[in-house]
Amino acid sequence: MASGEGRSPGRLSQEVGPLKKSTSAPRERIAFVTGKLAESALRDTLERVAPAAGFDYEVVALNIAVAALITAEWAAKRLVLPQGTSRAILPGYCGGDLAALASATEIQVQRGPKDLRELPEYFEVGSARAHDYGAHDIEIIAEINSVGRLPMDKVLARARRYRDDGADVIDLGCDPGGPFTAVGELVRRLRREGFRVSVDSLNPAEIRPAVEAGAELVLSVNSSNIDSLRGLDCEVVVIPDDPSSFGGLERSVEKLSAWGMRYRIDPVIEPIGFGFAHSLGRYLTVRERYPEAEILMGIGNLTELTDTDTAAVNVVLLGFCAEIGIRSVLTTEVIPWAVTCVREIDIGRRLVHHAVSGKRLPKHVEPRLHLLRDEKLLRHGPAVLEKLASAVKDRNFRIFAEDGKIHVINSEVHIEGEDPFELFAKMGGLDPSHSFYLGYEMSKAITALTLGKNYVQDEALRWGFLTKEEKSHLGPGEGKPGEGGRGKIEN
Repeated sequence: MASGEGRSPGRLSQEVGPLKKSTSAPRERIAFVTGKLAESALRDTLERVAPAAGFDYEVVALNIAVAALITAEWAAKRLVLPQGTSRAILPGYCGGDLAALASATEIQVQRGPKDLRELPEYFEVGSARAHDYGAHDIEIIAEINSVGRLPMDKVLARARRYRDDGADVIDLGCDPGGPFTAVGELVRRLRREGFRVSVDSLNPAEIRPAVEAGAELVLSVNSSNIDSLRGLDCEVVVIPDDPSSFGGLERSVEKLSAWGMRYRIDPVIEPIGFGFAHSLGRYLTVRERYPEAEILMGIGNLTELTDTDTAAVNVVLLGFCAEIGIRSVLTTEVIPWAVTCVREIDIGRRLVHHAVSGKRLPKHVEPRLHLLRDEKLLRHGPAVLEKLASAVKDRNFRIFAEDGKIHVINSEVHIEGEDPFELFAKMGGLDPSHSFYLGYEMSKAITALTLGKNYVQDEALRWGFLTKEEKSHLGPGEGKPGEGGRGKIEN
């Protein structure tokens, strides 16, 4: 296992799931295969994990410093396991075919987590995430604003992206100054590509051709247009003429019910400072008055009009929806800080369903929504870093960031500080390419310290579902003196 990998706790290898506490006797005896540098840290971790998880263990350190360089084929020729071992766990970075190693040892062989600090979660009995996690019952309607002013190819491209991000229905937002005469053609084009479509307009001259072309939902209907839409073969979203007093809502609902038209009610959420709290109360009132009715919430009214990152706002509003049975939400991605709302809602609706349906806290379940900070900070601690510094025999710089400081370690130095420029000045003469590499890593390290994130040298910082994995630039030559080495304790 490699310490410092920095991924979300509980992230396991692709080959095995989390290991459960053994309930059989005698106790399971597991061999943990590692390299020289990580041996001490691995032993310290297992001293805490093994008694709680209920297994005995052996640490087998192979004659290699960096565990990430172990392959299954290489280990098969060298690994000698203690008598009585029932299973062997290799570092998560171990490459190759484990079948060769299993055949050589004649026991079960698995990859563990890539970070030995994740072993407590790896062996945890039970998990906050249920085996069926991912179910949801909230529909996402994603609006493309001002479609009449956009080329059709741009509308189609946006619709495809929304669909890829989790949208169920593409909403065509028409401008008040309409009518948009090509709305029917646009709906037909979207329908040919398999999209479900809604039209966002109060103008019957836009609504009718859209519905005739295949739009299944109309946003919105009130007393100003309801009579002209009678008999349309679609579902409508009915809104009050005066949201603050529910003016006209009851009469509109009565008409739609009498005509046999399907509808959803939207009491209209207001921006902060313009009646936000009171508008939330309106949704509760509608649920009480119409206990069986479908309700829609236009959550874009809050995310687009509030100076804040949107993920948390979306999750809180989705939680409100899940608790009172609102099963469709409308969002859009116009303002720059809201450009990932569809994806956030797709992930968030699964989290709130998990919480509400199972009466479980929505915590330690969904690491993809931890964008700015990490779910859990993993640290080595001063003692482990000192042990590493005394064990390193090469000049590769290993960089760590924890407890407010950056640590730089190789066979010649162990320096620490808060200013990357001061640290760099103490690292000696470096060639330009190596200087660029270390400067990039220092930038990541100080970013992690500033935000409270995990830093792992030569790997991407974790930004939840926005994370873009980095390709290692070290390669086979990472062991050359003076070149960068991974900033983790590899087992």
